[in-house]
Amino acid sequence: GQGAPCHFGSRERQLRRYALARATLLIKMGKVHGSLARAGKVKNQTPKVAKAEKKKKLTGRAKKRFVYNRRFVSVVKSGPKRGPNSNAGK
Repeated sequence: GQGAPCHFGSRERQLRRYALARATLLIKMGKVHGSLARAGKVKNQTPKVAKAEKKKKLTGRAKKRFVYNRRFVSVVKSGPKRGPNSNAGK
């Protein structure tokens, strides 16, 4: 036998509702990053600079000693507290 008929409205109304929901979704999503033809443009036009040679980083006990001295021993008590990357004192 046949089941009870659907009472969700006409097929046309369902299609219209679906189209509106889909359009709303597309409008909300939008285009995020633009054309892929320009991908990597800034990186490619940036001049390559060779890495400078640096002193090797301390490890283990020596690093702990360095950090302790930096934090607690050679503390400067003048003016407001400066961040670890501040160049104000130099």
